[in-house]
Amino acid sequence: MVRENPAALLARLIPGQSFALTGGTVIHDDGSQSASDIIVGTDGRITVVEPFLDTGSCGACIDISGMLVSPGFVDAHQHLDKTGVLRFTPNPSGTLQGAREAFAKYARTAGPDDIHKRATRTIGRCLSRGTTAIRSHINVDKDAGFHGIETLAAIRDAEKHHITLQLVAFMTPHPGQDFEWLGNNIDGAVALADAVGGTPAVSEDPPRYLDILFSAAVKSGKPVDLHLDEHLNAGVHLIDAALDRVERFGMQGRTVFSHVSVLSALPRREFQRIAERLDKLNVGVVTLPAANLYLQGRDYEMLPPRGLTRVAELHRAGITIATASDNIQDPFVPTGSGDMLEIARWTLLAGHLRGDELSAAHSMITTAPARLMGLGKDYGFRPGARADFVITDCIDSDTLIAGGPDRAFVLSNGRLVSQSTTQNIRLKEDA
Repeated sequence: MVRENPAALLARLIPGQSFALTGGTVIHDDGSQSASDIIVGTDGRITVVEPFLDTGSCGACIDISGMLVSPGFVDAHQHLDKTGVLRFTPNPSGTLQGAREAFAKYARTAGPDDIHKRATRTIGRCLSRGTTAIRSHINVDKDAGFHGIETLAAIRDAEKHHITLQLVAFMTPHPGQDFEWLGNNIDGAVALADAVGGTPAVSEDPPRYLDILFSAAVKSGKPVDLHLDEHLNAGVHLIDAALDRVERFGMQGRTVFSHVSVLSALPRREFQRIAERLDKLNVGVVTLPAANLYLQGRDYEMLPPRGLTRVAELHRAGITIATASDNIQDPFVPTGSGDMLEIARWTLLAGHLRGDELSAAHSMITTAPARLMGLGKDYGFRPGARADFVITDCIDSDTLIAGGPDRAFVLSNGRLVSQSTTQNIRLKEDA
């Protein structure tokens, strides 16, 4: 008996229909893998994941034997208000400051329609490549105003059945910063967002700025996600100042430090001291390899650094560390496709992970960012979680990260949203 093509069966699923996927190899939260059946209910959520289930009551049953099922990819740090503006925002220096200046100029003219068009296009591309959840930082400042965060809040609510979208109110320090403006506007921005963020390293008064951010987070009951020390100047860092506020404001387990590039420039003993504090205070880290490879180290005449934080050492120290896209086709990162498998490979190579740590790179685009975003019971292969997963022809998570699939099916909220196949036409003709 010839098995019917899973793609055809997945495409024929009716919204609101329960279904079962049988015989696939599932990647569990702890990284282990086992042959398991998956039953998805009429609400698009997982009912049960176990071997040899009775699927007789399901509306459809699809045999995916020989295929690998990964939880949906999670991109814990993007900038959807900036995405796709590369051709309008030249950055001849290729530096972080050059990128900031280029986008600040463009932001003064970027209206809601422009932001909506670019952001929805990138979200669609990410979803088609297996990303089912995104956290995006959205500039709120005198240049951008509230255009970005209001537009993305509308997209988040409209697309909630297709993709999980979280917004960070990125309270961007302004040259000649008016703290009165920041104080007057932060509550309104945070009310539209899911987390509070900012970039202390470029503030004129970092301690005061950090206090404003953490106070707003406590007041709103929302987490903190900071762009922290995105530079390589070992003599100047704000990690301890930020950690002091995590402790003082009671934000343990609810704070993420993105970038922290400066950790790679610190002496190992100093890094180890900070790593112990990160662990004690349950602070997570997000590395952004594309941006830090592109923007950092341009002023070094010899042996320019990679610019990333200490990825491998943070992972081996037990710190929750995720990797993410950051910017996609803008002055901060001129490339990007929304493919988290590509980002995972960059992280493994540039972050000095080993060949036997491919599974760690997989966790950095799945369970680790899900934990940092607080997705909880909505994520993974557990009863009640959203049926967000990627089905591929890879044999395990190592091969998924190392080379990627030739066939892939993306399901979001229990519905097929993308399928892709790579075929060698000549080989097919010669067969």
